[in-house]
Amino acid sequence: MKHPYFTYERAELLSAPKIPLVILPDSEAAFSDMAHEMADTIEANNAAGKHTVFIVPVGPVGQYPIFVDLINSRRISLKDTWFINMDEYLTDEKEWIDASDPMSFRGFMKENVYEKIRPELVMPENQRIFPDPRDPEAISRLIKNLGGVDICFGGIGINGHVAFNEADDTLTPDQFRALPTRVLPISPATRAINSLGTLNGAMDAMPDFCITIGFDEIFAAKKVRLACFRDWHRAVVRQACYGEESGHFPVTLLQSHPDARITISEFVAALG
Repeated sequence: MKHPYFTYERAELLSAPKIPLVILPDSEAAFSDMAHEMADTIEANNAAGKHTVFIVPVGPVGQYPIFVDLINSRRISLKDTWFINMDEYLTDEKEWIDASDPMSFRGFMKENVYEKIRPELVMPENQRIFPDPRDPEAISRLIKNLGGVDICFGGIGINGHVAFNEADDTLTPDQFRALPTRVLPISPATRAINSLGTLNGAMDAMPDFCITIGFDEIFAAKKVRLACFRDWHRAVVRQACYGEESGHFPVTLLQSHPDARITISEFVAALG
């Protein structure tokens, strides 16, 4: 095989990963771990009189019901918390798809997160941020004004993308890490794998364009926390942790991050 790390069994996978790994029993445990880190960080910052800034995904999403329950049950105020979503699908005219579209990340967050949190606890709407195709630079300005991102949460795509930072073999690692928030076409690989959920495999119904937060903003976050639990994540995680840093598989660029971590299930850790 061209890359022997694809065949690494559990012990080999854990021997010397270039991005630290945490193995939990299953996907539910991984979701719970992410949700608790979110809630605990906000609670600690609130107690210290600090605000909280997260970059958050729609994929994975299993952490959100747990997070909502933690916020409501522990009565944690989000009034000094900013959620900056990683990305959103765009129309062919490079505008946000309508929030009522089942593919819309804005619609998902409103229905499954913000409307589920007690009104007296949820953050104001102007602290629920999505990258805007009409003003992509607004994300970097906001992050600078807020003093940086506490934690970037997310997953990893089948071609190694984090957010929608699609693979690009023409860029050096440093050039890729400097990519800003921007509009870009979605790769065929990403369109295929993402069509398997809401669209039941209807790849031709997938949007062709997106706006994504840049790798520059992701890499600048104080912490990066990624979760992987799907069958194809077995290969993705092995390449992320043992492949060479390259824009060909963007998540490898987090090997140089001072506090990045990938949480995986026992299923992903095993090969058989």
